[in-house]
Amino acid sequence: MREYIVRRLVSMVPVLFIVSLISFGLLYVLPGDPALAILGDTGSTERYQALRKELGLDQPLYMQYANWLGRTMRGDLGKSVRTNEPVADILAKRVPVSLYFGIAGLLVGVLIGLPAAIISAIRPGTKLDMLGTFLSLGGVAMPSFWQALIFMYIFAVVLRWLPPSGYTSPFVDPLLSAKMLFMPAIVLGTHSAAVIMRQGRSALIEVLEQDYVTTARAKGLPGKIVIGTHALKNALIPVVTILGLQIGNLVSGAAVTETIFAIPGVARAAVDAISFRDYPVLQGSILLLTSAVIVANLITDLTYGYLDPRIRYR
Repeated sequence: MREYIVRRLVSMVPVLFIVSLISFGLLYVLPGDPALAILGDTGSTERYQALRKELGLDQPLYMQYANWLGRTMRGDLGKSVRTNEPVADILAKRVPVSLYFGIAGLLVGVLIGLPAAIISAIRPGTKLDMLGTFLSLGGVAMPSFWQALIFMYIFAVVLRWLPPSGYTSPFVDPLLSAKMLFMPAIVLGTHSAAVIMRQGRSALIEVLEQDYVTTARAKGLPGKIVIGTHALKNALIPVVTILGLQIGNLVSGAAVTETIFAIPGVARAAVDAISFRDYPVLQGSILLLTSAVIVANLITDLTYGYLDPRIRYR
């Protein structure tokens, strides 16, 4: 297992290098001169030249990347152009918020999708199976921004059960925090639940047709033991793959969810940075979000090795 973990860690190095190139390249992908975009029409020539020097834009491209990468590896992501606050401090405040809503959305996806997949797999062709398939198709097809607006209209405007937007720490007011968490978590978890249900159902139906499951049933084992002990663990491997991919969807969906519900997370920081041309915050946000997806894929690979030991030795 140790060698398997080392191989996975080594394979992350070129991916992180490519991610760093993409994050650095954001400074040049956006149209216009970064310094001119930051200053606008009111900046003088002297201030323009000073800002270019401060951002390192007067150096060759490879030197800019080397200096930026060196500072990033030391934890120095620069300072926000808009607030002059260190980017690392800005993101450090927002990471717990994004984790709070992201983990809640992932739990919603698992707690809804996995039981629905098991029920549909053990009763294929029934009304419950058809209902689960219909709802999963709706969950995949439904745009997250539309679902968020519908939820806000129903629960916040019409019924007045929940606050429409915002964030309160669970350590400050747990009840209010739970109310503010409900709608974003459901919106984030709906797509994941639908994909988990469809993939989990197909995988479990396939596993239930294997010979060792038939043998377990022939021995007189109860259905719960056959499914929970013999079938479900093997059926979870493709589901774990889907969960790893859903982390990326949660990150991309968080940009929409955090913006609509006014959640001060990392994705919202990236959206605001684009609006205000705050390049250091945008670079740091993208680097952090993509790194989170890479770490999630690493955890997925390690879970493969736990569920199926044969994977470790390939």
